[in-house]
Amino acid sequence: MYVDSHTSDYSDDGVGRRLHVFKSGSTAASSAGLLPLNVKPFSRPQQVAGLTTLAAMLLALVLDNSPAVEWYGLVHHLPVMLKVGTFTIDKPLILWINDGLMVFFFLLITLELKREILEGQLSTSRSIATPAFAALGGMLAPALIYLAFNADDPAAVHGWAIPTATDAVLALTVLALLGARVPASLKIFLSALAIFDDLGAILIIAFFYTEELAKPSLVMAGFGILALAGLNLFRISSTAAYVVVGVFLWIAVLKSGVHATLAGVAIGLAIPMKITQGGRSFSPLRDTEHRLYPWVALGVVPVFAFFNSGIVLSMNTINTLVSPTSLGIVLGLLVGKQMGIFGAVWLAVKFGVARLPDGTNWRHLYGVALLAGIGFTMSLFIAGLAFSDPEIFRSARLSVVVGSLFSAFCGVVVLLLASRTRLNVAPMQLESLP
Repeated sequence: MYVDSHTSDYSDDGVGRRLHVFKSGSTAASSAGLLPLNVKPFSRPQQVAGLTTLAAMLLALVLDNSPAVEWYGLVHHLPVMLKVGTFTIDKPLILWINDGLMVFFFLLITLELKREILEGQLSTSRSIATPAFAALGGMLAPALIYLAFNADDPAAVHGWAIPTATDAVLALTVLALLGARVPASLKIFLSALAIFDDLGAILIIAFFYTEELAKPSLVMAGFGILALAGLNLFRISSTAAYVVVGVFLWIAVLKSGVHATLAGVAIGLAIPMKITQGGRSFSPLRDTEHRLYPWVALGVVPVFAFFNSGIVLSMNTINTLVSPTSLGIVLGLLVGKQMGIFGAVWLAVKFGVARLPDGTNWRHLYGVALLAGIGFTMSLFIAGLAFSDPEIFRSARLSVVVGSLFSAFCGVVVLLLASRTRLNVAPMQLESLP
């Protein structure tokens, strides 16, 4: 069951400048990071989703380095064709997953973003300042580090956005496994940071990874978007209506040259937040998000991980880790993320436009900044858009895995050390850096 209003506490200092922290049972707190709305945040369903994704990744690695490698490749490139009259969509299974199944992933992200902006923890400037600055720094620094290694290579430069992404599900899963060792407000901060990061990834894909446009299909996509706007304007709640228009829009976008997953973004923006019918108010957006979550978290994301994590661990592949492309990705995730997030928040706090989350200190922030280097799902997705060369793509995937693993390990170590040292965080002044 949904709770229409979220609950929050203000720990006021007399002038109302403290960030508010959501209670653990609130809808807003439980929503970020692809959490189902009917469970407490960071509880078992989230951990199961993250561990399922990890299991899918490990299974792909095992299969691609075993006698079953031919079977894995066969399934990976299995031709799948949809034909209606003269209209045909013919793609290997991997592209049906990346261009089709991942639409639901982007739909869920958009529903989450829309709800948080309208009613949740991103609905006021006070609540969004710290994670917004963190996300901005966490995207700029990794991109700059990647470009520092690859600016002179026209082919490699396309991968600049790979280390800018954070895998919300896996990062929050790692944080959840630490339990009470980390403050609850830190988990809320990482959730909000991940939401802004997802928004940045959507914009990057839309503006920088769009192929040559096909005008007739683009016009048809425009009609699809107008139809979705009409459904929203007339407060239509019928799921069937959004499905029919959504399928039409996906096909048009697929044929237009714009990445097809952005159809999920348009559908999510069109679904109404609240509708009143017959004196009863309900939320089609919350209902859709609630029903979609288990399918995405336990189905779409693990399937994507399984089909995109198969890497042959030969000496040639491992040797590519010292290539500029790989170094840019690994160091972008491991070093760029922590530098960007920590540095941006430090500057924002120093100039008085943001605050550390309640009950946290700079060691906590540094640990979370490291965990944000877990790129995985979105990084792999962007790598698939950036590189068409199989060798470069294989190297990029391995680099994402290596960078994410190092970031997770270092983040856990820092947070465990931080949990042993209790530092008093003055609510109205900047504490000295560790």
